[in-house]
Amino acid sequence: MSTHATLKADAVDIPADGLPQNARRLAIFSLAIGVGMASLDTAIANVALPAIADQLHTTPAASVWIINVYQLAMVATLLPLAALGEIIGYRRVLLFGLLLFTLASLGCALAWSLPSLVIARLLQGIGASAVMGVNTAMLRAIYPKHMLGRGYGTNALVVAVAFAVGPTLASVILSVANWPWLFAINVPLGMAAFFLGRKVLPATPRANHTFDGLTALYNVVAFSLLILMFGDAAHQASLKTLAIELAGTVLFFALLLRRQADHKAPMLPVDLLRRPMFALSVVTSVCTFAAQGLAFVALPFYFFTTLGRSAVETGFLMTPWAVMVAIMAPIAGRLSDHYSPGALGGIGLAILGAGLVALVLMSDAPSTFDISWRMGVCGVGFGFFQAPNLKGFMGSAPPDRGGSASGMVATSRLIGQATGAALVAYCFMVSSEHGATFALWAAALFAAVASLASFGRLVAVKN
Repeated sequence: MSTHATLKADAVDIPADGLPQNARRLAIFSLAIGVGMASLDTAIANVALPAIADQLHTTPAASVWIINVYQLAMVATLLPLAALGEIIGYRRVLLFGLLLFTLASLGCALAWSLPSLVIARLLQGIGASAVMGVNTAMLRAIYPKHMLGRGYGTNALVVAVAFAVGPTLASVILSVANWPWLFAINVPLGMAAFFLGRKVLPATPRANHTFDGLTALYNVVAFSLLILMFGDAAHQASLKTLAIELAGTVLFFALLLRRQADHKAPMLPVDLLRRPMFALSVVTSVCTFAAQGLAFVALPFYFFTTLGRSAVETGFLMTPWAVMVAIMAPIAGRLSDHYSPGALGGIGLAILGAGLVALVLMSDAPSTFDISWRMGVCGVGFGFFQAPNLKGFMGSAPPDRGGSASGMVATSRLIGQATGAALVAYCFMVSSEHGATFALWAAALFAAVASLASFGRLVAVKN
C-alpha cells in the first residue's frame, strides 16, 4: 500500500480532468464569492472599530477582540478543516463554510453587545477557515491540468484585491450606512454562493483514514496560542505573559507532533514538509506575507507621519499596489502553466523587494507620481508571485494530500501577515519617529529571503 491515504469515490461523479467551460465558470464564480468575502472580512472590520466600540458601549481595547477572534478562529481551524476535506470531500467542507459564514455574518449584523458580536465573529472565522482551507484544493477538480495556473491566478487575484481594497470598501459602506451593514452585505452574497455551489461544485476523491479529534484539539490550541503570542507581543504585553504563551505553544505543538507521528496523513503535514519543493514554498509564502503585512501596516504611517500626507491621500496612495496586483495575477497564472514556479516567484519577489527599497529611499518631499510608481512596482512583484507559488504548493503535494497542502497555503499566509503586523509594532517600540522606515526595511529583507527561497525551488526540482 502507498504511504499516502488511498482514495475512494464520492457519491457524485468526479470529473476526470476539470469541468466543462460553462460549469467551470459558474463554479469559479461561487468559489470566488466565498474566498472574496473571507478575505475581505479579515480586515474590513478594522475601519469600523471606533463606531462599533461607541455603539456597543465598550472600550477600544476590548473591541480589538472583534478582529483578533476572527483571525484566531481562522488560523486555529484551517488545518483540521482541510484534513476533514480530504476525508469527506472538499465540496462538503466548502459548502459548510459558505453556509456558516453567511449565517454568522447575519449574527454579526444583529449583534446587540460585544460578547454577542465576538461569538458571531468566532463562528464567521470558522466558516471562513472552511472556505480558505480547501479552496485551493478544489481548483484541481474545477480546472483541467493544463489550465491550473489560470485557476491559481484567479484565486490569487481575488485574495489579493479583496485584502487590499477591504479598508476602502469599508469606508464607502460606512459613508452611507452604519456598521452592521459591513456584515449584512455578506448575507445575500453568501446565500447566492452557497446555492450556486450546491449545483456546480464538483465532488472530489475522499481518503479512507479517519478524523482524529484529539489531534485537531492540539492543533487548535497550538495555533491559537501562537497567534495570541504574536498579538500580545504587538501590544507590548509583559514578558511573563509572553513566556507563558510561548511555553504553551511549544507544549501543544510537541503534543501534536507526537500524536500524529505514525499517521499516514498527518494534520500538520510534516510528510509534505519533508519534500524540499513544498517546504521552500512554505518559507516563500510566510516571508512574502510577512513583507506584505509589514508594508501594509507601516505604509499608512509612513505616508501620513513621515511624508505628511493627509488621511485621504494616504488611502489613494495605497491603490496602485492593488491595481497592479489585479493586472499581474492573471498574467502570472497563465505563465505558471508554462514556466517554473520557482523562477517566476523569485523574479516577482525580487521586484517586490526593489519596490520596497525604492519607497524607503525616496526624497523627503516626493511627488504623488514618485510614490505611485514605486507602489505600482511593489504590486507588480507581489502579483507576479502569488499564482506561481500556489502552483508550487499544490504541484509538490500528491492528489490525496491536496487538502493539507491547501490548508498550508492559507496557514502560511495568515502566519506571515501576523508576523509582519507584530514586527511593525516592535519597530515602533524601537523608534516612534523612524518605526515605519525600519518596518519597510524589514519588509524588503523578508522579500529578499522569500526570493531566494523561491529560486531555491529550481534546485529542489532538479533533485
